[in-house]
Amino acid sequence: MAKASSTGVRPTIRMVAELAGVSTATVSYVLSGRRGDGGPGVSDPTAEKVKAAAERLGYRPNQAARAIRTGRTNTVILSLTMLSDPWSLSVIESVQKAAVPRGITPMILGDADWVKVLGAHNADAVFVDAVREEQRDALRKLAEHGTSLVVFDEVLEAEGFDVIRSIAGPGCRMAVEHLLHGHRRIACLTPATVAGTSGGTRYRAYSEALADAGIPEREDYVGLFDGTSAGAYAAATRLLSMPERPTALYATTDYAAVSAINAAQRLGLAVGKDVDIIGVGNTVEGERMSPSLSTVGPVDFFDKLARLLLRRATAQSSPDAAKDPGVLDFPWHLFVRESAPHRSAATRLY
Repeated sequence: MAKASSTGVRPTIRMVAELAGVSTATVSYVLSGRRGDGGPGVSDPTAEKVKAAAERLGYRPNQAARAIRTGRTNTVILSLTMLSDPWSLSVIESVQKAAVPRGITPMILGDADWVKVLGAHNADAVFVDAVREEQRDALRKLAEHGTSLVVFDEVLEAEGFDVIRSIAGPGCRMAVEHLLHGHRRIACLTPATVAGTSGGTRYRAYSEALADAGIPEREDYVGLFDGTSAGAYAAATRLLSMPERPTALYATTDYAAVSAINAAQRLGLAVGKDVDIIGVGNTVEGERMSPSLSTVGPVDFFDKLARLLLRRATAQSSPDAAKDPGVLDFPWHLFVRESAPHRSAATRLY
């Protein structure tokens, strides 16, 4: 039988069953995406025969009908504030790796307006990487209505949704103290929105660590930028072009640190020798780049997040996944790599 593309007829599950010589129930089970094999009562050869018939006919399951029948959409939504951030890219990569083999499609939301989107679209589970004060009531209401939510936040409690908690302050302090072992001229690269004495914890870690070490904080050593990679690159270029340039640079995100490494190399500086650079986040991109990025962050964060999100997405079909939501804490660690190696007395740069 010809494919629908050549006959104009949309292939049905009954047509697949007739071609494979099995029942429609068998076709439905094999193509449900619940398991890669045929499952109980369906042999591997039969499952392969069904898949071959579906491929020959060009059959694709009706996702809308499946959602009505099973209560599942086989989708997860990832609400990510900054898609170009290596942290966001690491989330996407880990979730895709875990979801796709199970027939679940990740959908990326990049404008952070998750309240509006979740009010109009269903998903089996949702990850939200930032919650503004005015969005907290909407978060609770969505959970009350049965939306499976996994939220990244340092202060929220689990109120019908899971909270991923990763307290940045102590980890950021470790990053600055690592640089203090070999440097006194340490700059900070941070978004303008979180700088200042009343700003974010990542910037305060820098300011307080310098004060405790007896090093005056220099205003010209604080590189403010607009939150973009291009802005971080421009700010790092300014810092590293100063007549008395810093010998080390603490960036409050990994993406800013990556931009700083690019700026240093463009200026002809050897990262890890002429200037040390450390970031925050422990992202996959930072570990893979050359020179590899020294950073602070949680261990195995992205894979554990993906596993939790997939457990929530499959909770209806897996009793073990339907446990009450809770708080998952991730302690931070220092990862010393090429961009900011350990400094001995003989290799200190002042």
